[in-house]
Amino acid sequence: MVKLVGINHVALEVGDVDEALAWYGRFFDLTLRGRAGQAMAFVDMGDQFLAFARGRSQPPDTDRHFGLVVDDKDALRAELEAAGVQVSLPPSLDFRDPWGNHVQAVDYRDVQFTKTPAVLRGMGLELEKSDKAKAELRDKGLTSA
Repeated sequence: MVKLVGINHVALEVGDVDEALAWYGRFFDLTLRGRAGQAMAFVDMGDQFLAFARGRSQPPDTDRHFGLVVDDKDALRAELEAAGVQVSLPPSLDFRDPWGNHVQAVDYRDVQFTKTPAVLRGMGLELEKSDKAKAELRDKGLTSA
């Protein structure tokens, strides 16, 4: 049986790749990994990446969504609200981009998702887990802390 190890990348269909880079760049510190002409752009998330692909044609997502792990969910909420983006009520943070992609943001401190110390250092981050997240990781044998 093959084990799932993680997600290498997520590809989001958008109307225009440059517009997507500009829109997401208002809220996230983006580092462009590369491009495939005007059709795709890839932005780093440490040892993973997010791809923007030109050609969104379906209606806005409802239940289908993807989750981004961020270093400060409260700051993201404030920036989205200041820009007039409709967000869900706390404690969750859900929003849609201009192309209808449903995004859910979670704080690194509060979830089981973990980056290695080397990856965090490479990203310029020093983040700690909440006691609840540490307990969940410990219960699964994923950490000794």
